[in-house]
Amino acid sequence: MKKSRRQFIQQSALAGAGIFLANKGFTASSYNRIIGSNDRVRVGVVGFSDRFRTSLFPSFQNHYKELNFDIVAVSDIWKLRREEGVAFLKDKMGHDITGFINNDALYNSKSVDAVFISTADFQHALHTIEAVKGGCDAYVEKPFAETMADNKAAFKAVKATNRIVQIGSQRRSGVNYIAAANYIKGGKFGNISMVELTWNVNQPGRWRRPALVAKAVEKDLDWKRFILNRPYEPFDPRKYVEYRLFWPYSSGMPGQWMSHQIDTVHWFSELKHPRSVIANGGIYMWKDGRKNWDTTTAVFDYGDDKSGKGFQVVFSSRMHNGDEHPSEIYFSNGGELNLITNTISPKGGLQQRDAEAMGMKANLLPSLNLSEITETVVASANTGGDVLTSNHVRNWMECIRTRKQPNAPVEAGYNHSIACIMTNAAVHAGTKATFNEQTQEVMVNGKPFMY
Repeated sequence: MKKSRRQFIQQSALAGAGIFLANKGFTASSYNRIIGSNDRVRVGVVGFSDRFRTSLFPSFQNHYKELNFDIVAVSDIWKLRREEGVAFLKDKMGHDITGFINNDALYNSKSVDAVFISTADFQHALHTIEAVKGGCDAYVEKPFAETMADNKAAFKAVKATNRIVQIGSQRRSGVNYIAAANYIKGGKFGNISMVELTWNVNQPGRWRRPALVAKAVEKDLDWKRFILNRPYEPFDPRKYVEYRLFWPYSSGMPGQWMSHQIDTVHWFSELKHPRSVIANGGIYMWKDGRKNWDTTTAVFDYGDDKSGKGFQVVFSSRMHNGDEHPSEIYFSNGGELNLITNTISPKGGLQQRDAEAMGMKANLLPSLNLSEITETVVASANTGGDVLTSNHVRNWMECIRTRKQPNAPVEAGYNHSIACIMTNAAVHAGTKATFNEQTQEVMVNGKPFMY
C-alpha cells in the first residue's frame, strides 16, 4: 500500500512483459538485457586458444567498452591454458577473472551471459549445446561440426532456444563479401557456372606445436572430457595439442579452411549444400605421423533439380607451397567475380564473335570494383582477417543486445558442416559422397558415413 503509483505501474508492466517473454522462451537475464541497454553483458571464454588470444580477443577489445560488455571467466580443462587465460585476461581487463576447470563448473556458476567457443574442431558443436542449455549466447568458431550426429544435435539445441549463436564465418561481415552477395543474388551476375577456391601455405610448423606438446602432461588436463563422444584411446599429447592433424578430432583442410570458402558459395547461391562431392589427395610432403592430408582437391556438384540450374565448385589446398593468399573466383557466362582483386569483370564472358556463330548475343559483365557498389571495402579478401573478425564479433555483440539474428546464424554452420562432412566422407571412403535430404545424412556406398 505504501508503493507509489509510478512504482506500481512499472512493476505491473514488468510482470506482464515477463509473462509474455517467458511464453516466448526468454529468460529473465535475456529480458533484462533487452530492456536495460545499460546492463553489462558478462562473457566467458571456453577454451583459451591461440585463436581467441590473437584474433577474437583483439576484436572484442575494439567494441566492448562502447557496447558495455565484459569478460569475467575462462573455462579450460588444461591447467596450463586455464592459468595463462586467467593471467592474460586479468591484465587486459583490469580486474579478477575466474578460472573454471570445465564447462559444467562454468555454467553452474551462473556467472556469464555469453561465451566465446574456440576449442578443438570436433568439440564446437557439443560445446554449443552446453552453452545454449546453460542459457548463454555463443560465438562459435568453425567448423561448426565434424559429424552429422553432432551437427543435427547442435542445430536442434540452438533452435529450441532463443540464444544468439554466431558462427565464426567472418566473411559474412565483410563489406566486400556483402557487396558480392548482393550483386549475385540480385541477378546482375547471371547464373553461377563455376567456382574456384584455393588456400595454399608453405609452413612446416602449421598446426604442429612440438614445444607445447612437450608441456601437455596427462595429470594436468582432463583427457576423457577432451575426447567427449569420440572413441576412447589412451592419452596422446600430440592429439591433444595438434588435433588438427588427426581425424576424428579434426578433418584438417576441409574444416579449417574450406568451411570459410564453401560458406560463401551457400550464401551467394542460396543453396544449402552440395549434391555430391569427390575428393583426392594425400600426405605427400609432411610425413610426421599426421592422419589428415597435406594436399587436397575436392570437386562439388551444386544445383537445384527443380530449376535445372547447377554449377561445379573446385576446392584445392596444399601445405607445402603457397603464400596463404586464399582465392575465391566466381564465374558466369558473362565474366567473373574475383574476390582476390575485389572486382567484377567481363573476363571470359561470351564475346560477340563467338555469340554470332550460334545466333546469340554477346554476354559481358561490366568492369566494376566492389567499392563502386558498397560503401567501404577491405584492402583484400585475403588479408582482411582482423577487420572481418572485428566486424563479425561486433555484429554478434550487437545482436545480443537487439536479439536479432546475426550475420552467420546457426543455419550457416549447419550447412557448411554438411559440405565439410561430405568432403571428409569422400576422403575416407575413396568414393563419391552424396546427401540424403530426407534423413539429413551424408551417404557413401548407399550408407550413412560413420567415422
